[in-house]
Amino acid sequence: MLSQPEAWSAALDVLQVQADSVRDWYRAGRYDGLLFTGCGSTYYLALAAAAHVQELAGVPARGLPASEIWLNPGAAYTHQGKTLLVAVSRSGETTETLRACEAFRARGHGDVLTLSCYPGRALTQLGTLNLVFPSGQEESVVQTRAFSTLYLATQALAAIWANRAGLFDELSRLPAACQSLISNNQSLPRTLGRDSTLDRFYFLGSGARYGLACELSLKMKEMSLSHSEPFHFMEFRHGPKSMVTPSTLIVGLVSESNREYEQAVMDDMRAMGARTLALGEHNGDVAFHSGVSEAGRNVLYLPVGQLLAFARSLHNGLNPDRPNNLDAVVRLDADAERR
Repeated sequence: MLSQPEAWSAALDVLQVQADSVRDWYRAGRYDGLLFTGCGSTYYLALAAAAHVQELAGVPARGLPASEIWLNPGAAYTHQGKTLLVAVSRSGETTETLRACEAFRARGHGDVLTLSCYPGRALTQLGTLNLVFPSGQEESVVQTRAFSTLYLATQALAAIWANRAGLFDELSRLPAACQSLISNNQSLPRTLGRDSTLDRFYFLGSGARYGLACELSLKMKEMSLSHSEPFHFMEFRHGPKSMVTPSTLIVGLVSESNREYEQAVMDDMRAMGARTLALGEHNGDVAFHSGVSEAGRNVLYLPVGQLLAFARSLHNGLNPDRPNNLDAVVRLDADAERR
């Protein structure tokens, strides 16, 4: 987690070198829509990336689990027009993601772009274009550096595809902003993670930040085996708030564009007795002060949430790198695929 600034810089260098060719390749495709996919963490990455690309580039985009594209294509996405499937996998070996790419190609619905961290893996042979970001490699079963590095890559791709050279340049400031964020904000997530009076965690995010809220909720579940759920900000009032007690921590990924509405949700929940942790650019318990525009800084919501889950895991006497019942890669043999 602490090495993310260096990993981000290396990933941006990869795309800086290939920016022109990636832009030309995308334009030549003339895609009617984009479909992002992955499994587990990278499915949540797909949700966040699809929302970001749709908002920035103005092209219809969705995020779906790879298993849905593989096994339920008719219900998952439309077959009209030419689609770009963006498949994301840390390992490049996850069975469902491989099968999704193979099925998509066999159906002739469009092109495949793959993003992964390990060269020479199966996924890197399945795309029309294959991009590899070795700086995201990690030994832990739980994704932290890999997730943020691959997500930042999708942000950079969105800037390239939208012809936003200024935004792409802004992304180069993120590694330094991340370093400052980590250096100045380790004590608060550590204190909250060690607080035995807390027994449930909710992560709120809207727009492109909803997928990130899902990912941070997953980190809390995986690392610490704690009760944790993600919600859109405004949706939390519609039922989930019934779960609020003094033992609740609500982590809000607060945007600048909708800060008035999102902060009001945090204030309401605090009035009901919840503890709150607001993350944002200028205000809240943790402020980024990155100077990066809202369209580019979403990746900065991740480190503090990751550190919170890490601290909770240690507090619970667990190994955050080796969660119960999990493997770094889900590989299905022929029999398992049919079960």
